[in-house]
Amino acid sequence: MFDVGEVAVYPGHGVGRIESIEEKEFSGTKQSFYIIRILDTDMTIMIPTDGAKNAGLRGVIDACDVSRVYDILRDKNIVHDNSPWNRRYKEYMERIKSGSIYEVATVLKELYNLRYWKELSFGEKKMFEMARNLITKELSMSIGTEEVMVEQEIEEIFLANNSNQKGNTANHHKG
Repeated sequence: MFDVGEVAVYPGHGVGRIESIEEKEFSGTKQSFYIIRILDTDMTIMIPTDGAKNAGLRGVIDACDVSRVYDILRDKNIVHDNSPWNRRYKEYMERIKSGSIYEVATVLKELYNLRYWKELSFGEKKMFEMARNLITKELSMSIGTEEVMVEQEIEEIFLANNSNQKGNTANHHKG
């Protein structure tokens, strides 16, 4: 149960603030809804309070869990998925909509590393931006810092990963 003014994460949309809890009537049945405003897009979403957990609405991760996200991003195990974009898109969207910041971090890492090997398509770029924004907003809320600081930290992680890879994988680069 969330209170008015609290922040929560809605899968696929990101961090939002509970603006109100309202009762609405549909077909003669009264139901309570969270009215949540997504911070990045200013979009307002109504989520039934009794179905919020099933919808994936959750609190922002604790500051002590942020290091796990950074560990996922630092992980040097890289899988170069050569499957068609539409198949990867479906898999990435499922991960993003799972509501797990750890799944979103995996998507971001895979797309960042793919960006190292080739120019991302329009769809891949949009997915990359979505994953990066979701991660950045939640981590900055969790640790109480500016988003730009989180973005710099993520960028430094990937620059370090790719500079380490360069020497090891230069022969495998697709030109």
